[in-house]
Amino acid sequence: MIESVLLIFDPTGSWGRIVRAQRGPLSILLRFLLPLLLVTCAIEGYGLIHWGKLQGVMSHPRTYSLGEAVLFESGQLLTSLVLVFIGAGVLKSMGGTFHARNTYHQAFTVVAYALSPFFLLRLLDAFAPISPWVSWAIGIFLALAALYHGVPQVMQPDPPQAFGLYLMTAVLMFSITGVMGFVAAWYLQGKFTKLDALISALAVRFF
Repeated sequence: MIESVLLIFDPTGSWGRIVRAQRGPLSILLRFLLPLLLVTCAIEGYGLIHWGKLQGVMSHPRTYSLGEAVLFESGQLLTSLVLVFIGAGVLKSMGGTFHARNTYHQAFTVVAYALSPFFLLRLLDAFAPISPWVSWAIGIFLALAALYHGVPQVMQPDPPQAFGLYLMTAVLMFSITGVMGFVAAWYLQGKFTKLDALISALAVRFF
C-alpha cells in the first residue's frame, strides 16, 4: 500500500525504484497487488456491514450482511485481478503496434502498479455518504497520472511513440474500470434488483 501512495505523490521516483527492483509478475502479484486488494476489500466490506451505503438522497444507509459483503468483495477482487492480467496482455499487444519488443513482465508491471491508486481509492467506498462514482473518478484520475510516468520508464518506447502508447493504454483503463465502476455503483445503489436478490439468496444459502 505504501508504494501505491508513493505513486500518487512521487510518481517519477517511485517508478524508478520499481524498475530497479525488477520484480517478476508472480512477485508483484503476491507481494504487492494481492495484499493491496485484500486490504481494500476487507475495509470496504467492513464499511458495508457496519455503516452501509446510501441508496437515495433522503434514504437511510442500507447495511449488508456478512455474506453479502463477502460475495460482493470477492467479485471485486476477482474482477480486479482479471482486469490487471488482461490489461497487461492488451498493453503488450499494443506495444507491438509501435514496433516495440516489450515483454509481458513489463506490461504487467505497468498495469499492476498504475492501477494501484485506483484500487486504493476504493477505501472511500467504506463510508456510507460517499458515492462509488466519486471514488472511481478520483481513483482513475490518479491511476492515469501514474500511468503517464510508468509507460516511458518501464515499457521504454521510442520517445515519439511514448505518448501514443500511453493514450491507448489510458483509454483502455478508463473504459474497463468505467464498466466495473458502473456495475459496482448500481449494485450498491440498489438499481440491480435481480443481482441484489441473487447475492442475497447466495449469502443466505452459504453463510
